[in-house]
This record gives sequence, C-alpha cells and structure tokens, in this order.
Amino acid sequence: MARTSRTRASSASERSTPNRLRIIGGRWRAVPITFPSVAGLRPSPDRVRETLFNWLQQSIVGARCLDLFAGSGALGIEALSRGAAHVTFVEREPHVGQHIRETLARLRTQDGEVHIADALRFLDGAAVPYDIVFLDPPFASDVLQQVVDRLAQGGLASEAYIYLEAPSERPLPALPQGWSLHRSKRAGQVGYYLARATSTAR
Repeated sequence: MARTSRTRASSASERSTPNRLRIIGGRWRAVPITFPSVAGLRPSPDRVRETLFNWLQQSIVGARCLDLFAGSGALGIEALSRGAAHVTFVEREPHVGQHIRETLARLRTQDGEVHIADALRFLDGAAVPYDIVFLDPPFASDVLQQVVDRLAQGGLASEAYIYLEAPSERPLPALPQGWSLHRSKRAGQVGYYLARATSTAR
C-alpha cells in the first residue's frame, strides 16, 4: 500500500485524477480498481503482490485480515478476492479511506470495513485476533518497528502471518520473541517479508 511520504496538502487536480491497478487473482481477477492520485501513495507492485499471495495461498481462505496502512486498498482487496473472510482497512487520510469504501461498495462486498485512524492508535483499541496482518507503511516513516512491537503485545491469532514491506536498503525490523521469518524477497527498491508469530501475547 504505502506512500513514500504523507502530506495532507494535495491539490484539487491531484485528488481528482485516479490511478489504476488490477486485482491479480481470485473472484475479482483482472478487475481494475482506482486510487486517489496523492503525492507518495505507492501500491505494492504487481509482482510483489503476486508473490505474497502465492506465499499465503494455503492460509488466506477464511482468514481475518488487517490492512493497517491501507492506501490504495490493494493488499486487503486482493485478500478478499482470494477468499479472506473479512478485512479491516485502516487509513489515516479521510479522502483516501472514503475511496476504499467506495471501491468496496462497487465490488458489492460487505466483508471489508474501513477505519479512518492512525495505525498505532487503532491497534490500542483493536480486540479482534487477526490471522494475517499487512504492514506497508510510508517508506519515509520509521513507524514499522513500533507497529511490530505493538502487535507483539496482542491482537494476533495463533500462528498469525505478518507481512512487512520496506525499502530494500533498510534492514528488517527486529522481530519480537516468538516470531520467525517465514519468507523474504526483494524487487528493485522494495524489500518484502513474511513473518509468523508462533506465539502471541494475550
């Protein structure tokens, strides 16, 4: 999802010009979705999403997912397309979150809900144990380690998967005790990883 930087000041022309991507697999395969043209908003590349969901193909059906830095909504919508039971989208920019709501309505699904909220504040109130969490924060941000540490305190189901995406030159955040690195790969300037929480705090 993420964006290289977040700015609230976007011109009217930026907001009115949509960008497009296509869902890669599942019931909405090849269906185009749009997302606002906001400075720095950067959906995960197609080949990254394809690899990620190949990694998750045995676990995605029926999963409860959290797309914590939703942006375009591509990761969460791809999860729904491939059979996830429910996806919670969290996006702090109101007009971007509203666009995800409109996309879900257009896809005629009620299996996704959108929260306009800061990621860490949302986690403070999260009670649902998630099976899969997507973490693709702004590349210019240093919030990824904070989010990983917060998730280690609770909110994950047993054997949950946590996807992390970051600049390839930046080291992977330190994984909490009880987490293990399941998969990792690079694609150009993107480093992406799949961790598993083999034990979780309650």
